[in-house]
Amino acid sequence: MRVLSSALLALSVLSSSTSAFAPTSSRSSIQSALNMANPVKSVFLTPETAAACVDIAGGSPVYAYSLEKLEEAADACLAFPNAYGLTVRYAMKACPNSSILKFFNSKNIHIDASSGYEVKRAISAGIPAENISLSTQELPADFVDLVKKGIKVNACSVSQLERFGEAFAGTGQKVGIRVNPGVGSGGFSKSTTAFSKTNVGGPSSSFGIWNTLLEDGTVPAIVEKYGLTVERIHTHIGSGSEPSIWQQVAVKSLSFCKIWDTVEALNLGGGYKVGRNEGEPTTDLQEIGKPVTEAFKEFAAETGRELKLEIEPGTYLVAMGGALVSTVQDKVFTTGEGSHTFLKLDSGMTDVLRPSLYGAIHPITVFPGSGKTEDVGSETEDVVVVGHCCESGDLMTPKPGEPEDLSERTLRKAEIGDILIMDGSGAYCAGMSTKNYNSFPEAPEVLVDREGKAHLIRQRQPLEQVYQNEVTIAESVF
Repeated sequence: MRVLSSALLALSVLSSSTSAFAPTSSRSSIQSALNMANPVKSVFLTPETAAACVDIAGGSPVYAYSLEKLEEAADACLAFPNAYGLTVRYAMKACPNSSILKFFNSKNIHIDASSGYEVKRAISAGIPAENISLSTQELPADFVDLVKKGIKVNACSVSQLERFGEAFAGTGQKVGIRVNPGVGSGGFSKSTTAFSKTNVGGPSSSFGIWNTLLEDGTVPAIVEKYGLTVERIHTHIGSGSEPSIWQQVAVKSLSFCKIWDTVEALNLGGGYKVGRNEGEPTTDLQEIGKPVTEAFKEFAAETGRELKLEIEPGTYLVAMGGALVSTVQDKVFTTGEGSHTFLKLDSGMTDVLRPSLYGAIHPITVFPGSGKTEDVGSETEDVVVVGHCCESGDLMTPKPGEPEDLSERTLRKAEIGDILIMDGSGAYCAGMSTKNYNSFPEAPEVLVDREGKAHLIRQRQPLEQVYQNEVTIAESVF
């Protein structure tokens, strides 16, 4: 096992020494930590392994995933405290590569799908249908066939529940109910009700059935009308959720389980915070889970029913197990007030959209283009890192908490041809990007095994595939 530099130990998703959430850092302290970090190694890549990833992929950019890191995160989730049984579901939208799905399946981690297409993709990867749960904004037209194959559906709106009921009227078909509990958490906002791009609970969120519709009898009436069997209650409040809010929602969610005595499981979603950078908070799953376990025991004592717990981590399972490996393809500078030195990558928002979309901050490490540790230098410089798109928003180093503003990073001095690693890119990067913008092909992916050997798990997309679905019409139309 390679030893991480001390500057990166705080990046560990699995640190048992932290509290459930470390004290919230100010934006200035986060920036200071970013500028101080100049590690010899990235989270799991050395210059040699990074170069090997580039070689096997036939060039950069390339996504690299660490099997060792994925397994550590999987084991931490499987050890989540529970009273009467636990099912961990991987939110596959975080990174849907079939090799990653298969690995988690080998660990007996089930799947949380967000569309009918994800369901079919998971089945194609060999995931048993009965291990797949679908919670979606758009109920697929063929949901009946999917249910008959064995997948589980959580109705996420009244109309979805009606459609489900009409399709299975009088059969006693099992169904889950996703509830918007009235509060959420996520993003840079401290509000539990205001809009945030990563807050999926509260009155500003469209996700789930509003909680009062369960309490006023609306939803129970639909369930009774069609003779459905409610087997699961599902809530999810957002990414980066505060432990106190998460625990509060867990207790409230148990009250929804009292409405139907057929409920066997409570799914509390995911959203567990991963501190990608030193000084950022990381969720301690043991600490956050213990109070919820007690709440489940109290529910059992009151009702005589022992509910199973389900969780749906995405970011927690894969974020720090992935990195984007790029090449510095150009270096330019401006002069005068507000001037900067810019590193231009052969990747960008086509591969990692999070900085442009959320103002997300990723750890960055510069390696020599030779791919040799012996060539690593110590000279640093302040730079702004940008992507290759003809787009002003293609920015890899936004100002912390301010996605509309750029920021300089103190990095090892780079030359054209050097390798740049953007860690923390395992979640919502390959699976969520502006791939094919400016007609850039989709980047390849590799898996680094426990011995440090790179294995290709997705080829680089051929340019022809970018436009192969276009249909040629007669020139006379013009």
